[in-house]
Amino acid sequence: MMEVDGGVRLALDPSSGRAAALLRRYRAVRAFTEERASLLAAEDQVVQSMPDVSPTKWHRAHTSWFFETFVLEPFLDDYTPIDPGYAYLFNSYYHGAGERHCRDQRGYISRPTVREVGLYRAHVDRGIEALFERLAATPGPEARVREALDRIELGLHHEQQHQELLITDIKHVFSVNPLRPSYHARGAPSRGWSIRGESGVLDVPSSPEPVSPRWIEFEGGLVEVGHPGGAFHFDNEGPRHRVHLEPFALADRLVTCGEYRAFIEDGGYRRPELWMSEGWAAVSRLGWTEPFYWEREGGDFRLFTLDGMRAIDPVEPVAHLSWFEADAFARWAGARLPTEFEWESAASGRPVEGNLAESGALHPRPASDGEGLRQLFGDLWEWTRSSYGPYPGFRPWEGAVGEYNGKFMCNQFVLRGGSCATPASHLRVTYRNFFPPESTWQFTGVRLARDLR
Repeated sequence: MMEVDGGVRLALDPSSGRAAALLRRYRAVRAFTEERASLLAAEDQVVQSMPDVSPTKWHRAHTSWFFETFVLEPFLDDYTPIDPGYAYLFNSYYHGAGERHCRDQRGYISRPTVREVGLYRAHVDRGIEALFERLAATPGPEARVREALDRIELGLHHEQQHQELLITDIKHVFSVNPLRPSYHARGAPSRGWSIRGESGVLDVPSSPEPVSPRWIEFEGGLVEVGHPGGAFHFDNEGPRHRVHLEPFALADRLVTCGEYRAFIEDGGYRRPELWMSEGWAAVSRLGWTEPFYWEREGGDFRLFTLDGMRAIDPVEPVAHLSWFEADAFARWAGARLPTEFEWESAASGRPVEGNLAESGALHPRPASDGEGLRQLFGDLWEWTRSSYGPYPGFRPWEGAVGEYNGKFMCNQFVLRGGSCATPASHLRVTYRNFFPPESTWQFTGVRLARDLR
């Protein structure tokens, strides 16, 4: 007996229900990437504005390369690449998968064109559809079917990571363009800040200064952290294990622009006692005087958004802070950053909902009214004081995909909670993002913590 899903026949074996759902998800995720790119002109998609930024065209090609390399080539026997040279151009950092082009020279890749990358994506999509049909007709050993589906699911989460990077990278690209284009308006210069709502473009007025954050207390104790298994998660989210937490409190919301402006006006960037030694070196070397994308105008600040320049809104969360800035602000405020385990324990059991990629805002919003912890998911990735390292008993995946997370466990800090550019279905309470402490181009912010003893 067969079940028909979108033209692909899926056998009713133990994997068939998962296969049908995964095929629908594959189509939706791939379409969302193209929807993100469709707001850009071809000229927008080829710019690399700094080494950490990749062109939009490269993101679209690299995610297709991932499916080609880790799914189609090992699991679809007669698959033929559209161009063998793409394996060199669009490998990122997987040494086990072969040689790769220099990361800081991705903007040099004028060919293949944007149109040809679209053809590449369509070629890979046809291959994945053929693989689903092949698994339905001749599924083979159940373990191999499961392995193929696991690899497809990994590829989908990988593509969702690049959907977020596509947005953060094009924001940097537009920020260095003297016209300060608007992402939502296909490159037209902005005439003020707006966001996309269900009924069109909604103007967002400035708001009054925020009230002081409320502190939510937690008793700590011996808690379990890490993914329990049984569903998709990255290897760095496990194994699940126990940690002991001293009593602590978290601020009920993210730090706002108004609060951070007070830090600046109190000489925050001129006071070395507030900064880690490497952070103060970064302030001195890079000339930091305010957050990334803020610009002084008269006696105040304006900031660049994906809809162009606008005035600072004092009640919205302050974004694009480095770990060094987040840590210095916390010290100035008489608080500290939370550990990643405090954050996970506090967020455990809460639904993944908030201002995420699906809202279309692509900008952090002021905290909504309510009791308890707010803005846990979405708006901004929250820096923690936890260095990114392996959990007890950590084992990376086997093969080249084992390079996904483990080899970066050095000189980076953990962030939690997702941002306004993160797809909701990509997140979990155990999700561990990580960046070096100087990073500022991502949607990063801060929630304060403090000890109760």
